Amino acid sequence: MRKFFSMRFPSPVSVQWLADFLGAGLVGDKNGQATGINEIHKVEQGDLVFVDHPKYYDTCLRSAASYIIINKAVEVPPGKAILIVDQPFEAYLRIVHHFRPFEPAAKMISDSAVIGRGSYLYPNVFIGHHVTIGSNCLIHPNVTILDHCVIGDNVIIQAGTVIGPDAFYYNTKKDRAVWYKKMASCGRVVIEDDVEIGAGCTIDRGVTGDTIIGKGSRLDNMIHIGHDTVIGENCLFAAQVGIAGAVRIGNGVILWGQVGVSKTLTIGDNAVVLAQSGVPSSLEGGKIYFGYPAEDASVKKRELVWIKRIPELWKKVMAGRPEEGRPKAH
Repeated sequence: MRKFFSMRFPSPVSVQWLADFLGAGLVGDKNGQATGINEIHKVEQGDLVFVDHPKYYDTCLRSAASYIIINKAVEVPPGKAILIVDQPFEAYLRIVHHFRPFEPAAKMISDSAVIGRGSYLYPNVFIGHHVTIGSNCLIHPNVTILDHCVIGDNVIIQAGTVIGPDAFYYNTKKDRAVWYKKMASCGRVVIEDDVEIGAGCTIDRGVTGDTIIGKGSRLDNMIHIGHDTVIGENCLFAAQVGIAGAVRIGNGVILWGQVGVSKTLTIGDNAVVLAQSGVPSSLEGGKIYFGYPAEDASVKKRELVWIKRIPELWKKVMAGRPEEGRPKAH
């Protein structure tokens, strides 16, 4: 099982420094050291997380996170600390921008990028700051690989693909002038060894963690992978597949053309989803699925056969009823 990393600080940061930096009230363990910032559904010990809605207070306080930015004084669980501020979301943004500041690009390939032996980049490839590309990779024209992304060995990326744009992820409050405020994306995209990605694809970086494409996987053209999605090894996705954020896809999964996958669900190992299906909820592995909502393909196909027979069956029903008992046309 993969470990899902948060955005790590360069070195552990004292919770007292964080409180001073944010102008926050500090309650609980004042001697702790935060190791990174993360989202509530992926936190681990040492992480800092924010919460600004009472609905999620208990979930956040009971999570593995050690340090919580919150907008209300609450009882602090043992071993944790809370940082009390008026606007936890703004505090989160301030921390992200401090530890992952904007770095303007001065050239097409950043001096801080590390490119392995035997890798070839076609003209007009853009490589951002702190990118790592492994050995024997082939990066085709007009590919963009943005800051902090990691590409393994023997990876092929076809023309026009973008790796690492910001997550489509917003803090929503309808009591302010701008309802949707952008969550700063400080995560990465990690593409493991022996992956091939087609032309015109977009793979969003994680909000605070990693979007991962597993070893040996193959992506066709014009595919979108949402933030924090983790795709297993040796998966095969056909053209125009769209996957929303924070999805977990197992090993050996096949998604045929134009399959749409909703957010925060799981697809088990070796599942196959047939073309133009929609996946609104988790699927077990080892089965073939079809339709919307995607269900066992053999059942779904039988349903379609019966649906096509409805007019014929209706005629038979009507033929067996007396004339006076039949519905009248309007």
